[in-house]
Amino acid sequence: MVKLKVTTVGNSLGVVLPKEVLARLNIEKGDTLILTDAPDGYRITPYAPDFERQLKRAEQIMHDDREILRALAK
Repeated sequence: MVKLKVTTVGNSLGVVLPKEVLARLNIEKGDTLILTDAPDGYRITPYAPDFERQLKRAEQIMHDDREILRALAK
């Protein structure tokens, strides 16, 4: 577990990621991160265009086929 401290960044708030977290995520200054919902809170992952495309497609399918998915869930 890594504790992050919330700090002021201009007129916003931000967190500082320790060096070991940056290395594990394989990110550096200027990279984009994705914050997604997870069953136990949130998940932070490096930005991946393919992942974003897949997530948008999954959301579209869930929206378009919601009646079918509801029936399957029963």
